[in-house]
Order: sequence, then structure tokens, then C-alpha cells
Amino acid sequence: MAEEPTRRRLAAILAADVVGFSRLMEQDETSTLTTLKARRRRVLEPLVSHHQGRIFKIAGDSVLIEFNSAVRAVQCAIELQRNMAKANCELPEARHIVLRIGVNLGDVIVEGSDLYGDGVNIAARLEGLAEPGGVLVSGTAFDYIKNKVDANFEDLGTQKLKNISEPVRVYRVGGTPRVPVTAPEALIDKPSIAVLPFLNMSTDAEYGYFADGIAEDIITELSRFRSFCVIARNSSFVYKNRSVNVRDIGRELGVQYILEGSVRRARDRIRVTAQLVEAATGKHLWAERYDRHVEDIFSVQDEITRTIVASLPGPVEGAEWARALQRPTESFSAYDHWLRGRYFLNKSSSKDDVLQARMHFEKAIELDPTYASAYVDLAQSYYAEYYSPWTVSREAVADRIFELSRRAVELDPYDSRTHLEWRGATLR
Repeated sequence: MAEEPTRRRLAAILAADVVGFSRLMEQDETSTLTTLKARRRRVLEPLVSHHQGRIFKIAGDSVLIEFNSAVRAVQCAIELQRNMAKANCELPEARHIVLRIGVNLGDVIVEGSDLYGDGVNIAARLEGLAEPGGVLVSGTAFDYIKNKVDANFEDLGTQKLKNISEPVRVYRVGGTPRVPVTAPEALIDKPSIAVLPFLNMSTDAEYGYFADGIAEDIITELSRFRSFCVIARNSSFVYKNRSVNVRDIGRELGVQYILEGSVRRARDRIRVTAQLVEAATGKHLWAERYDRHVEDIFSVQDEITRTIVASLPGPVEGAEWARALQRPTESFSAYDHWLRGRYFLNKSSSKDDVLQARMHFEKAIELDPTYASAYVDLAQSYYAEYYSPWTVSREAVADRIFELSRRAVELDPYDSRTHLEWRGATLR
């Protein structure tokens, strides 16, 4: 039997997400979720309906919307930003829900009710580049909307976007209420730090997962200390592949310190560079380079964490430091599978990505049955299935999430990620 041809169509895609969502959730989960749901119901959904769009994916604080017209997509984006700004007038500044939006016109792959391909990916990448409260439009969309939308457009030239082979022309939409994001006062009470994604300097681009994983692991280790406020991965990784001044990052995330670095891996050798920067001044507090065997990556992470702890002001309890030195796994192979799984899970653009991630997490657990982080992210892969159109039984998936989350807490009660997973396990 001949294989059914792939279904494609031209579509205008609007991608949007909430700036600093993890920070807002950390301050007040219940209020943030309540406000976000109300904005979707009262602001987003009526505008999408008015402009004849279709919401085809919601994941946490992000949303993807399809339009059959680039003009309608951009008009919706502009009105969405303006209406969100009006709604924010009712809230304290630190609790504002602020969006970034990207719009692209391109070819998409149709799979059920979902859409895939560069047409979607470019919109998502543009959203990541947009300023808080701003809208970025691709060159293909601009060619259709110029002189048809009542707005000014600033030509930003061609930009290189992550995982997009060709540079993309980008335009900034004028007239939207771009706003600074105020850091909650709670973050100022103790030293706060953002760990940016490390650059992959390896000749093999495949090792990008390894660089991301090292930064994520440092975030996890630092999160064990109650003396610090560590910005979540979802917030700090929006700066991946973006050239942004550290002062701007510090202001947007509301942090005092920023850790940045790079990784170069060549077979069984690895070089890691790291530097700690004071966000307000741009002053480098320390910088170090580590040349090691790849099996020694755990000791490198410990050294980086230890140096950060020693460099930041404020007391650190001995018990906290002792807990932080308890490695999540002693198996490098298990760790490598966990990193690969995280790479596919963070992509999570398709069923295949989720299943690839799950395979790596299961292999990590097989190699080390006490690896709590692997259980956490294996549960995350089932979360992705639970909210997907391809799940077979949501009841069975929810049971699996509950089982994995409970096991993660049992294995490492001091890891904040295990408790977040446990609290989110009640889906039914």
C-alpha cells in the first residue's frame, strides 16, 4: 500500500508566551494560574475568534495560533498586546502578565489538529527574540502585510535563528506597549542568580545537548540552597542564541548575578569555561577554565557550584552544602542519557521527540535505579503525552505520572524539582 503523502498548507502562525512566568509562579502559583486562565478566556480567545484564528497548542504559559491570513495574525498580535497592557492596570506592577509574540507566514505540516515544521518553528524563535510586550514579524509575513496593517515596522535586518538553516529577515512592530518586567520584591531578600545556557563550542553540533545539560544541572544544584534565589531554566534559557547585554538580562529577570560559560567536548575530553558576572555593573567576579576527562564532569560541576557559593554574599548552612554534594548519580552513562532525554523533551515538538526523550530517561533509570532526576523527567514525558492529541488513555498516563513523581520524592526529598513534580501529579 502506498504511503499517505504528508499534508501541508500555508499558514500564518502566531507564537506567544509569558515573560518571567517561572518567576511569577515561584512568587504565587495560585494567583498566577488564575490570572493566566482569566486572560486566556477574556482577552486571548475572543481576539482569536474575532480574527478567525485557531489555537492549536497550549503548553504551560505558551500558545500557538494558526490564521489563514498574515494580516489577521499581525492585527491580532497588536490588539493582544494592547489589551494585555490594559488588563495589567488592574494588578500590581510585579504581578503583570506580559507577553512576547512572534508571527511568521510559512509552510506547515498538518498532523491531526497539530501543526509542525519551520513555519511554526520560526514563529517560536521570533517570539523568543521579542522584547517584553513586543511583536516581531518575519520577512515572509511582512511582504504580505505591508501597507495593509495600520502600524509602523522597524527593519531589524537578517537574524540567525536556532535550528533554522537560513537567516530570517525580522521586523519589529511599532506602537505596542513594550514594557520592562519588574522583579518581585521577594527576589531581593537574598542573593539571586540566573544561569544562562552554555555555548556549545564543540565541532560536533550534536553535543549541544551536553552544553545545555551542564547549565541545567548547575541550576539544579544551586536550587538546593535556601540561601539563594535561582531563576528557573524556562526563564534563563529564553536568552539562548541571543546577543543580550548582561545588564538587560539582570533587569529583565530581576537578578543580581549571572553565570555564563561554554563547553567544548571532543570524544572523552571536555573543556568547560564559566564566569560569574555582577548584572548591575557587568563586572566579572571570577572566571575559570576546566580541562578534564568527560567522566570528571561531576567534579567540574561541584567546583563551579562551590565557587559560586563562595562568591555570593550570605551564609550557607553546612547541612545545605553537604546535601548539595550528594551527587544525583555516580554513573556517567546514566547522566549522559538523562542529558539526551532533556534535549528531546525540551524540543518536544512532536510525538517522536517525546518518545525519544522517554527512551533515554528509561535507560538512565535502568543504569541507575536511584536517579531521582531521571524519574522527574520521565514523568514530564508523560505530562507531554497527557496533554497531547495522541494519548491513548489519559487515566493510565495520570497513574504513571503519580507513580514516577512519588518515587522521585522518595529518592531525593531535597530536590525542589521532585516536589514540583509531586504537586503537579494530581491531574484527575
